[in-house]
Amino acid sequence: MNRHYKTYIPFLIPFGPYPSINQTYSTPPHLYMGYQLPSPVQLTPKKTLRARTLWNPYYNLLRPTKRSSSQWRPLHHAQTITPHKISRNPLFFHHDKGHGPSFRIPDEGMLPENAYQIVHDEITFDGKPKLNLATFVTTWMESSADRIYAEAFNKNLIDKYEYQQTTAIEERCIRMIADLWHSPRPLNTMGASTTGSSEACMLGGLALKRRWQKARKKQGKPIDRPNIVFSSAVQIVWKKFANYWDIEPRYVNITPNHPYMDPEGVLAAVDENTIGVVSTFGVTYTGVYEPVEKIAKALDELQSRTGLDIPIHVDAASGGFVAPFLQPDLVWDFRLPRVKSINVSGHKYGLVYPGIGWIIWREAEDLPEDLIFHVSYLGGNFPTFTLSFSRPSAQVLLQYYKFLRLGKSGYYEVQRNSQLVARFLSNAIQTMGPFEVLTDGSDIPVLTWRLKEGYTSNWNLYNLSNQLLTFGWQVPAYPLPPDMENVTIMRVVVRNGFSMNLAHMFLKNFKQAVSSLDSLESPIPDHTNCDISIRH
Repeated sequence: MNRHYKTYIPFLIPFGPYPSINQTYSTPPHLYMGYQLPSPVQLTPKKTLRARTLWNPYYNLLRPTKRSSSQWRPLHHAQTITPHKISRNPLFFHHDKGHGPSFRIPDEGMLPENAYQIVHDEITFDGKPKLNLATFVTTWMESSADRIYAEAFNKNLIDKYEYQQTTAIEERCIRMIADLWHSPRPLNTMGASTTGSSEACMLGGLALKRRWQKARKKQGKPIDRPNIVFSSAVQIVWKKFANYWDIEPRYVNITPNHPYMDPEGVLAAVDENTIGVVSTFGVTYTGVYEPVEKIAKALDELQSRTGLDIPIHVDAASGGFVAPFLQPDLVWDFRLPRVKSINVSGHKYGLVYPGIGWIIWREAEDLPEDLIFHVSYLGGNFPTFTLSFSRPSAQVLLQYYKFLRLGKSGYYEVQRNSQLVARFLSNAIQTMGPFEVLTDGSDIPVLTWRLKEGYTSNWNLYNLSNQLLTFGWQVPAYPLPPDMENVTIMRVVVRNGFSMNLAHMFLKNFKQAVSSLDSLESPIPDHTNCDISIRH
């Protein structure tokens, strides 16, 4: 049976008038074909289309016409406008170019629209950054910051002679951070921007090793057995550092009574071959601060008894941009003379997009000069101490933008709001029957919890993590480090952009997920559990 539809006017040109098409059609328009008409193609005004030929302009454009009984030729338009010039959804018109080889570079290229669409479609399967409660890394900035990013991503930060103003801004950031952490001489000390805290940690560790080697050589002692001391809950980069640079790692294992590295454990681990102690200021597993001041005091007493002078490096990747604003009276930084260097992630609570970290030394002499190289083949003679070389300038400029945009009071407001959200969630989860909250966001805005022992055998926190993923929330479940590896916990990192409104939505979905799991009458099979740890 024929059905008649009202007059249909397709949207042919996005920013201009389109020709009027007055016709009643016996079939609806084909919705899988693009509506944009290429500007070179001109339709006769008031031109009408026959039934079932809504897209007659494209049909006529490519339809061959008969020149004679034996010769065929395309229409005039087809001689001047090839299909790849027509503005339309390429995936529906170029099926042969809709997919490329996955593991080798294709022999031929494709239209930019095709390549874009393929990449765009694939990344839609990624999780939504704003619902990623596993990562510490900033996933949202203001539109004005986005504009700076777009204006500066093509500037190579290492080209300091060509981009001297960007270099000056980088230097300002170093001085600002040194002042924030109470360096005795913030205008004269040494510092560097890095791609993140991992690189900054490597640089801090190298400085510790070189200082130890020089001191040992001066005393005429061997330098073949260096060691470094840190918590068993240390971030993975320090294990890499020890492995890559042939240094013995010595762990102070955490326990239920001491969920972080304590002074007693440090004193039991150090000796004359210890290049330094690494204290984590914002433990990745739980978000707690390690007691830097107490550890420094214990090492001061050790030096007074034995003469061993062991420096401290503070890995403040997460806490370095939180404590100065939320806990300003907490002593952990260069106010302690034994703290020789500190690193921080600008792309965590520094509130900048991924790709920026900082390391600052207490005083210039704490960074051995022979680790600094001078580059002269980029148009000038500039000192450099980094593991990377070429990288974009945008994140450094964004860090400076955030310092200007927020100021100390603004950073306080942002971090305080994140902490309030973390405390709200921790209080709500604590009141739920299945869970025991371990950390509530009192240090950095991170909360963790475990499943109460004996609550259920039908599901575990890995199952809960998977259940939350059905709502889009990415919440990691993982075991604690050695000596507590039998304890599995979950963690939520509250960052700028995770509002109280989103917290209420998360809590609603969280309760729904728990209710669904509690309704199970038998255990979930073990093979459906996920034991992949997400800690970054």
